[in-house]
Amino acid sequence: MSLSAVQLQQGLDALAALEPAFARMIAAIGYPEPRIRERGYQTLLRTIVGQQVSVAAANAIWSKLETVVGGGLAPERVAAASDEMLRLAGLSRQKVAYARSLAEHVADGRIDFTRLPEEDEEAIAQMTAIKGIGRWSAEIYLLFAEGRPDIWPAGDLAVQIETGRLLGLPERPSERETRRLAEAWRPHRGAAAIFTWHSYSARAASVKQPL
Repeated sequence: MSLSAVQLQQGLDALAALEPAFARMIAAIGYPEPRIRERGYQTLLRTIVGQQVSVAAANAIWSKLETVVGGGLAPERVAAASDEMLRLAGLSRQKVAYARSLAEHVADGRIDFTRLPEEDEEAIAQMTAIKGIGRWSAEIYLLFAEGRPDIWPAGDLAVQIETGRLLGLPERPSERETRRLAEAWRPHRGAAAIFTWHSYSARAASVKQPL
């Protein structure tokens, strides 16, 4: 389950007590809404399907996959499907390999999304053993689908931009620097990450406002 609105607010209030910049930004733009994704293998399969395509295109491909593969896209059905069948649904050769790797890992028990390791880095390592699932995808899953409170996707561009802005830095920090800057925010880095996206969206919306 994702971090609830109450958990987000509690985490951000704790961060505001540590870092006055959070308090100022919360006063300016308010608290973010929870970000929720379903727990389980299909969320990662949707991530693979949606890579580098529009939302509309991803939805169309998903619908074709459900029709072609059937069985509710159970991992066993995806693993057993031929490359031609998966290509027919609209997956590129690369995504066919990614979808098959994910399905095989679930089908043969190498990963169980109902029993991922409790330690975050162990869970990330297990997920990134799947072809096509990088650290960012694993972190987003753990934050939004499992609600792990201290996930910090420092490789995300918006997280880097808004962390730098929040702390008044002259330039966007690197992934390594973004990770270092947030060490003091443990164990509430998940709330901090969601707030950076909230801040990024609020700033983008204000730029689009007509004069």
